[in-house]
Amino acid sequence: MPTLTTQQIKEIAEQLDCGFRSFWKKTTGELLFVPDLNNNPYSDAEFYEDDLAKLDNNFGDYIEIEKPNSSDSFEIMANFTEHLNDNDKIKTDLINALNKKKPFREFKFVIDNSGVYRQQWFDFKNAKLKQWVIDKFNEATYDDRENGSS
Repeated sequence: MPTLTTQQIKEIAEQLDCGFRSFWKKTTGELLFVPDLNNNPYSDAEFYEDDLAKLDNNFGDYIEIEKPNSSDSFEIMANFTEHLNDNDKIKTDLINALNKKKPFREFKFVIDNSGVYRQQWFDFKNAKLKQWVIDKFNEATYDDRENGSS
């Protein structure tokens, strides 16, 4: 079975961050990205008909690298906040944002208006998503081997 390349890890992380579903073909390592129609029913699925047909006809040939759920995404935001210097006002602002009623929206508002911290957030999140992809791929291929598939 092929393995993920560094470029594929980067590409999958980017596509997950954009809301796409990501699939890796077990025999060839081919990547497929399709809109997440469950969470975004207004996506232009017609542009992805060929890829959706490939998945429909051969779903068992692919491993899906699932995106982080909201709890995992919240944890990434909290980890970023913990990573900041205690003396930085932004840390307090982000902690307050995460404790509000709509933490994702509040965090985004604070980080989008934070100057240099905005890029630090994107870099941090990107690194965490790449590690997420590696971990989920390893879990999926381990499960696949345990279930006797190859």
